[in-house]
Amino acid sequence: MSGDTGGRVIDLLVLGDCNPDLLLTVGDDAPRFGQGEAIVDAGRLQVGGSAAIAACAAARLGGATAMVGAVGDDLFGRFMLDELAARGVDAGGCPVLPDVDTGLTVALVRGDDRAILTAPGAIAALTADMVPRDLVSSARHVHVGSYHLVEGLRPGLPALLAEARDAGASVSVDPQGDVTGVGGDELRALAPLLDVLFLNEAEAAALGQVDCPLVVVKRGAAGAVARSAEGEVSARAPAVDVVDATGAGDAFDAGFIVGRLSGLAIREALALACACGALSTRALGGVAAQPSMDEAKAAMA
Repeated sequence: MSGDTGGRVIDLLVLGDCNPDLLLTVGDDAPRFGQGEAIVDAGRLQVGGSAAIAACAAARLGGATAMVGAVGDDLFGRFMLDELAARGVDAGGCPVLPDVDTGLTVALVRGDDRAILTAPGAIAALTADMVPRDLVSSARHVHVGSYHLVEGLRPGLPALLAEARDAGASVSVDPQGDVTGVGGDELRALAPLLDVLFLNEAEAAALGQVDCPLVVVKRGAAGAVARSAEGEVSARAPAVDVVDATGAGDAFDAGFIVGRLSGLAIREALALACACGALSTRALGGVAAQPSMDEAKAAMA
């Protein structure tokens, strides 16, 4: 495993889930239990994992991006590492674990709704000790995706993020899942160490007030709201013909982070993020329709 940056600065280091998505577009009669077989409209194997999708989105926008997520020494692991590299993401720091299966998500897509099944596998095996420190020290921003899935990473995350901030990086987290119970308590305790906490509306309602300098709440087609000590700003999402919303929130995160790193004010970065999230829904899967910076700026509402 190597995370050597060769002395270059990385705009964004993403930590979290790195697994394929097997996407099936289904009708009202699928799935059929009881040994029934249903014919589906389409099936695709694509880059999955919220963190990996966000990394691809940031690279597509022109950000120098690295990803650290654990994979198994298997077909799915090799698929992910090859796809990340092909999309301009430095995946050299991803640990390859010989005795653990790469995580896998199966998503049944029906219109703008999804049913998601995930086998965590190596996702939960990533630990803070596995993250190459040269990547941490060279990154301008460190983002953690799918906080609720990275069980092995969470215990060491406060110290790791504090290390990143000491090196001059800003840091963010997107839970992308259950924020109740112990997970919610851990996230509330972590919030003061963050520069940005990304939430959807359900997560924001479940967490309530958190001690974080900037909380960004994603509202789907309604856009997004950013809340800080200076007040609240909002942005609208451009109208698009939605094919599949997989990864839209991850593309949003990447757009906001890259926008802020490029010097945009919060309001403008929020508008860029909304454009990135909306445009990513134009095709099946989380990465197929991710926009370039020029495309996202042209679509900003």
